[in-house]
Amino acid sequence: MSEGSRPGRVIALCGGVGGAKLAMGLYRILGEKLTIVVNTGDDFEHLGLCVSPDIDTVLYTLSGLANRELGWGRGDETWNFMEAVAVLGAETWFRLGDRDLALHVERTRRLKAGHSLSEIVRDFAKSLGVTAEIVPMSDDPVRTMVVTSEGTLPFQRYFVERRCVPKVERIFFEGAELARPNPALREALADPNLAAIILCPSNPFLSIDPLLSIPGLATLLRQAAVPLVAVSPIIGGKAVKGPTSKIMSELGLAANTQAIADHYAGLLDGLVVDETDRAESASLALPVRVTATLMTSDADRERLARDVLDFASQLAGRRA
Repeated sequence: MSEGSRPGRVIALCGGVGGAKLAMGLYRILGEKLTIVVNTGDDFEHLGLCVSPDIDTVLYTLSGLANRELGWGRGDETWNFMEAVAVLGAETWFRLGDRDLALHVERTRRLKAGHSLSEIVRDFAKSLGVTAEIVPMSDDPVRTMVVTSEGTLPFQRYFVERRCVPKVERIFFEGAELARPNPALREALADPNLAAIILCPSNPFLSIDPLLSIPGLATLLRQAAVPLVAVSPIIGGKAVKGPTSKIMSELGLAANTQAIADHYAGLLDGLVVDETDRAESASLALPVRVTATLMTSDADRERLARDVLDFASQLAGRRA
């Protein structure tokens, strides 16, 4: 894709900080032509409030409100609420900032009033000035559960409270069998101007697998008449951030690009890998784009997004 061109609609599957970084790069290029389908397996109730961590990370990132150092929460945050809660003896392992509370309080109020999560996220995005379409993977509850050496833990208990310390034995998605793909995803897939589907460099097991666990969603993606490209979250045998490489090791998998390709076997048309993995990627049995995948600035995010879109455009040309 050339600098001055903009492709048709693009669907990005996203979860977590790494995914939100690429989503931001795609958003800078595509604007309202971008549909971001976000993992909700991390959603949970905390202190009586309905919290959607991955959705909020995407909202804050695209609106420019995100804490750039942490990657989650707001950058202009204060913590008076948590300090007051701690005095009362309530749980403080998951921190809710004073400004961040606004999303959780309003989301909880509206969910209890019968609004769908999709409606709420759409209105939040509009209020924050985000023109991309941000949609939950489903309006039905799906919860990521981690079977560990300390027993079965809800995702946030494993990820935040226990800081990913327990050994992972298995991951499953409670409620997935009854969930339905978000209708907005079906509409985006049916868009005649759809150009590509991107799997962001999110944790495959904790951020992308929850989406793929929803009956029919993977089939919808495979049936789309456009290239589906993933960006590997692994750079030189390690994840940039988060427990991806630790989980892969505990599940008996090598933390490399081959394992990522195998994990998404039958789904991908191409894989984007980092320059440090060039030699290894030569043996992969699918098209590969080698580029710098580490994103430390907005320029990095946009550059990688352009590389991914150009790769998808090349793959589409081979199909034609």
